[in-house]
Amino acid sequence: MAKENFSFDIVSEADLQEVDNAVNQAQKELAQRFDFKGSKAAITYNRTEKNLTLLADDDFKLKSLTDILVNKLIKRGVSKKLLTFKEAVKVSGGCIEQLVELASGIPQDRAKELVKVIKGLGLKIQPQIEGEKVRVFSPKKDDLQSVIEHLRKIDFPVALTFNNYR
Repeated sequence: MAKENFSFDIVSEADLQEVDNAVNQAQKELAQRFDFKGSKAAITYNRTEKNLTLLADDDFKLKSLTDILVNKLIKRGVSKKLLTFKEAVKVSGGCIEQLVELASGIPQDRAKELVKVIKGLGLKIQPQIEGEKVRVFSPKKDDLQSVIEHLRKIDFPVALTFNNYR
């Protein structure tokens, strides 16, 4: 009988439903805040393209809008490391618009770094890069748990999510 290998995947992606919930909460707060009364400030979420668009009257309101959104995302368990803020641009009506992209997948160079970190633990594990994720195999579930525990403790430059634990 062949020895069974256990595995899990390491990915870097946001739970889109939690992002949707956070955006809805941020929009509610935006509607209630006195400093945003009468302004054109808005948050638009495009789930299919995995991005957000922030619209504000000026730089100060854009910063406040960003703070509201980031706080709501963090409270919903979405890491700030998953957000890539593009440069703010002026649009018609004197408003400022900023695109925020949600990460999906681990870049190749970061995946290689991750494999080095995992191999450096000295456990009987086999990390393998598969596209934009890293799959980790081991004959022992305890070794996989140790890897997950170690990766949660370190401050890796990319937000890490663990799924498909088998």
